[in-house]
Amino acid sequence: MTLSRRICTIFCLSLLASEGLALKSQSPSAFTSLTSNNKRAFGTKRRTSTIRSAKSSIRNIKRGGSDEEKQAVLTTQATVSAPEITTKMSKQGLPDSAKLLIGAGGVYAAFLYYGSLQEDVFRYESADGIKFKQAWFLQVLEALANVVIGFAGMQLMGPTKNMPLRMFAISGASQVTAKACTSLALANGLSFPVATLAKSGKMAPVMAGSLLLGGATYSVREYVQVAMIIGGTAVVSMGKKKGGSQSNSALGVAYIIGSLVLDGVTAGFQKRLKAETAKAGVKPKPYDFMFWTNLFMCGTAVVVALALGEFTSGLAYCASNPEILPMIVKFSLCSAVGQSFIFYTIANFDPLVLSTVTTTRKIFSVLLSIFMKGHSLSVTGWSGIGLACAGIVSELQAKASAQKKSRNQ
Repeated sequence: MTLSRRICTIFCLSLLASEGLALKSQSPSAFTSLTSNNKRAFGTKRRTSTIRSAKSSIRNIKRGGSDEEKQAVLTTQATVSAPEITTKMSKQGLPDSAKLLIGAGGVYAAFLYYGSLQEDVFRYESADGIKFKQAWFLQVLEALANVVIGFAGMQLMGPTKNMPLRMFAISGASQVTAKACTSLALANGLSFPVATLAKSGKMAPVMAGSLLLGGATYSVREYVQVAMIIGGTAVVSMGKKKGGSQSNSALGVAYIIGSLVLDGVTAGFQKRLKAETAKAGVKPKPYDFMFWTNLFMCGTAVVVALALGEFTSGLAYCASNPEILPMIVKFSLCSAVGQSFIFYTIANFDPLVLSTVTTTRKIFSVLLSIFMKGHSLSVTGWSGIGLACAGIVSELQAKASAQKKSRNQ
């Protein structure tokens, strides 16, 4: 199956309208020979198949996607409600291969560098031996960069009125807290490879919540996938060569678990946000979500940073260690630029393509960190990497199989 068949739902729907016009212009007699019933049946069948396929992919991303994917899920649903966005993109005349190169290449470049910079920031040590630990200050700057890019995109696309800002505020606060916990895990001794692999197991708290509350059921394969990711992450953690503070590592583990739990909470809030927008009868565009979510993320981060004294201490640290400031600025810009490439990719391709890109990016981020940042792993550690990556790839394969099955129905 070629990648060109994996285009996004709305892109397919917009093509349905153009196909009728193209057929009419190329062969009027053939066009007029079609009965209205045949045209309705043809359009309905393609729409139903396409929508069912995309909904299946979106459900899989919601249940176990990466941070980037989950931030883009609402954007996907918004794009389905805003066909003019992808219509504009389709008029660019670029072949699918070029669009994929732009989208996937942008996501890879932005987020591989993003992860590398994040690790560099929290491994940085000043001349007097003090490390950067102002995670909330960092979240202020990252969210601010996303607000700027989101605002620019919103003005270009046209803002949407009557947005349910209360749910945006709740979702934004939950999301920025989850991201801050990830940064705090790194600041407190958890290595970047372990943190990245652990975040790949975010299906675990979702499963736990469903079991406790009697929600969704899961297949044996899904349980095995999560067990492989969690088990592999634990093996990597134990397989590292000795060194560092054990208490800090324990605190780092606590923070990453907190981040995983908050990811699940955020997914619930985002589901309510989608319901609120539908209830209000508004159809937000991608950059509406980017702007409003990050605006409230930034506001939450500012309040917490001020309350903890991180705002002033973060500024003071950057003033006394100016070499860290460019890393923080580039880190923030990579986040905003990467989100824009995610929007582009998911507007032109099926969610499975985005899932493939972000999943493989995650694996490459781990390997890049190991080879470029001086992490030393024993044979046991490498076996853990293999086990966790196998779980991640198996999860991706399951998404592809589910989508193929949905298309064939």
